[in-house]
Amino acid sequence: QVRLVESGGGLVQAGGSLRLSCAASGSIRRINVMGWYRQAPGKERELVASITSGDSTTYADSVKGRFAISRDNAKNTVFLQMNSLKPEDTAVYYCKVAYVFSGVSWGQGIQVTVSS
Repeated sequence: QVRLVESGGGLVQAGGSLRLSCAASGSIRRINVMGWYRQAPGKERELVASITSGDSTTYADSVKGRFAISRDNAKNTVFLQMNSLKPEDTAVYYCKVAYVFSGVSWGQGIQVTVSS
């Protein structure tokens, strides 16, 4: 069984920065895509950013130029550097891992709150 542990969330003022980390442990199969999603109260979960095993990245339009996703394959860890945070970035952020052959794993979620 794979466990994803997220860290780095918290409360920050608008314009500030946070760096999220998500480390995978356990019976890890070959990982293809790693990504971050978020869900704000009353809204659906949405993709924030993702990165493939070949380091190809995708970003939501709302975070382009402010957020950067990266990964450390040796440590099965994905990072999300969030700069110039806005109150509308407030949400629970979830890490997601998709495996090469099949299946996905989700983290438990971590709160990010941006005050105005």
